Parts: sequence; structure tokens; C-alpha cells
Amino acid sequence: MASPDPSDPCVHCGFCLPTCASYRVLGTEMDSPRGRIHTLKAIDTGELSLDATVAGHFDSCLGCFACVSACPSGVRYDQLIEATRPRLNNPELRSPWQHTFRQLLLAVLPYPRRLRALLTPLRAYAGTPLQSLVRRSGVLKLLGPQLNAMDALLPALAPEGFADRFPTVSPAHGQRRGRVGLVLGCVQRCFDPKVNAATVAVLQANGFEVVIPPNQGCCGAVSHHQGQMDQTRELATTLVASFQAIPNPQPLDAVLVAASGCGHTLKAYGELLEPGASGFPCPVQDVHEFLMERGLSEEFRAALMPLQHPEGQQASPAEPLSVAYHDACHMIHGQGITAQPRALLQAIPHLQLREATEAGVCCGSAGIYNLVQPDEAAALGRIKANDLQSTGAGLIASANIGCTLQLRRHLPPDDQAPAVRHPMELLATSAGLL
Repeated sequence: MASPDPSDPCVHCGFCLPTCASYRVLGTEMDSPRGRIHTLKAIDTGELSLDATVAGHFDSCLGCFACVSACPSGVRYDQLIEATRPRLNNPELRSPWQHTFRQLLLAVLPYPRRLRALLTPLRAYAGTPLQSLVRRSGVLKLLGPQLNAMDALLPALAPEGFADRFPTVSPAHGQRRGRVGLVLGCVQRCFDPKVNAATVAVLQANGFEVVIPPNQGCCGAVSHHQGQMDQTRELATTLVASFQAIPNPQPLDAVLVAASGCGHTLKAYGELLEPGASGFPCPVQDVHEFLMERGLSEEFRAALMPLQHPEGQQASPAEPLSVAYHDACHMIHGQGITAQPRALLQAIPHLQLREATEAGVCCGSAGIYNLVQPDEAAALGRIKANDLQSTGAGLIASANIGCTLQLRRHLPPDDQAPAVRHPMELLATSAGLL
């Protein structure tokens, strides 16, 4: 079980409670960071056994790490829950269906070829009037909350999501400023392929050569967040090897990622991989982090034009386009990145940022949480969607694919709801690259 040492500073002050997403919707002490720390100590001293009931209180944790940011005593709850999750995968601690469902998700989501094969027959269904009809009929609810949640999150499937069409090396435009690798992300490349296309275009336009290994695999984020460490190490090792296998390799300035859930795991490779295993020989950075560190090129800044309002008119000083930026948990709490995406968005002319009231509270996506804990996730999704919509913004910017799908699900299904776009898409559109 997890070592109790990281929890020693806990003084049970309760500062974590308002930030805890599971406590927010369940309201029970056992489903809070403070309660789980107390439970861990009781298990370590033999006062309590880790049975299915106790495990359920750990499964309710989203792993959003908001409590780590809020804790005045420096308790590393993130380390505690990460050390605990592998124990929760004991089949005896979950129902047969829960165990099987998780295993199925982890056998498909981290493998783009398998995911695309599964999605292929759904291309004629997703995003069509047939899907809307099936949803209104309520028939999916009869199949169980997990399968109903899967359909609710399923977007229209673009043809670009079924193949990686990037060359191994995309050349820099203008003066070459560097060479970077790009991790595509498994779910992102299938469900929102425009994000990677926009990211490559923005990097090229800023003078960076972009390297994307063919048949690139998963970074291991999905399995990492579920405590499946052997699978995570295997996926991580394979991903690193795909970059090393590029013919005539040249040094990379950084390996970049445009999905914060992936970024959090990629930055942990030094701890995740077995001793002696080699990770990336260069820094891993979120793309917003990298671009702010290097700076947007003068040519790129000069090309930026105002975006259009949802109604169609171009933004102007008199009528700026308002955008609410959504802080993904693995960005704000996991990586400490908040200012960089906002600064990049503010480079777009006549764009006005609006802030949500509860930026640090999880939207309920949390990897596969919105599939395995659909009721709690749906409650959090509604809270987050209402919070962002209350800003009155015409657009919502989200830099994590799981959050994007979650927000799109819970925003009103009408033309009045703000669209959800990745900051890289907005930058690429402003620069005329999309």
C-alpha cells in the first residue's frame, strides 16, 4: 500500500474540500482527499481492510490534483493516489462488469489502430440525425449508464481522424528556429484531428521543423491514470523508440504535446520507466509552454487577424470576441501551466478573455472517469458547462481532448451554446492557416 509519509503534514484543515470534485458531488468525507488520507493511514496500521467498499471511495477520486494546489501544508496527495491505484485493479475490489469494462477500455483507447477499427462502423451513425433519434428515444439508457455515456461523448467522426496524414518531417516556414517532435495523442487524433493539424501549422509558421514518427503509438496516459503501470511502461518505451527509429535522426529541441493529459504523463517518464531505461533526450513541453518560452515570430504575429463572432461578423475594438479559457486539471494542477495559453490567445487581435468562477474545479472528464463513473462525471460536467457559459463568452478554449468532449456533451445542444475549440485552432484560424 502507499507509504503514509507524504500524508504526514496533513492537519485535516479542510482547505482541500471546496476544490475536490468528488466531494463536491458526493458530499461525504470518505470521498474527499482528507478522508482518503485518513483511510490510507488506517489501512497501513491494520485498522481497516481494503475491500470493495473502501476501494469505491478511492475510485471516486478523479485524480485532478486540485487538492494539491490548495493544500497549505504541502501534502502530496497526488503521490498517494498514484501509489494506491495499482492496488485498486485487484478484480475482487470491483464488480465483474466494472473490471471487464475497464479492461476493454484499456485494450482499445491507447491503441489508435484498434480504436479506429472500432469507430469505422460508427462513421455512418455518429453526428447524424440517427444518433440524435437514438438519444431522444432513451433506448441507450436501457443498456446501462456506461454505454449511454460512451454514446453521449461520441462526436461526429471526421475522415481525417482515421489516418495519420502527416509526413515524418514537416519543414519550418521562413527562418528556421528549431526542430521539435510532436506527440499526437490517441483520442485526440481520432476524435478531434484538426487540433494536431492546427498545432503543426502554427509550429511551422513560427519557424519550427516538426517531426512526427509514422505509426506513432500512445504515450500511456490512459493506463497511467488507472494505475496500470506495466502497460504504461510498455507504451512509453514504444513511443520513445518510435522517435529514436526515425532515419538520420537530428537532435530535437523538445518533444511537444497539445493535450494536457498526455503532457502530464510524458513529463513523468523519468519516474515511470524502469531504472536504466532511456526516455526522451530532450525536454517534454506542452505546446503553449514551448511557444511562450520561444516567443511567437514577428512574421506570425503580423499575420494574425481578428476572428469572427459566432454570428459571422468579424471581431473589432468595439465588439471584441469573448473567449473563456478552460483550465484542464492536468494543465493547471498537474503541470502548473495557466498563463501561457491565455497569453497566446491574447495575441489574437480583438480577443477578450473571460474567466470562469471556478477555474480550478474538474469538469468530470479525468481520463476514463466520465465512462466508469458516469453519474458523478455528468454532475461535474453540468456544473463546469454552466460556469463557463455564465461568462457570456462566444467561444470556449480547451487544451485537453477529454475536457473538450465533456464540455461539448454538457453545453446546451443549440446554436446559442458557445463552441469549444483548442487554442491552437484559434491561433491557426487567426493566422489564416486553416
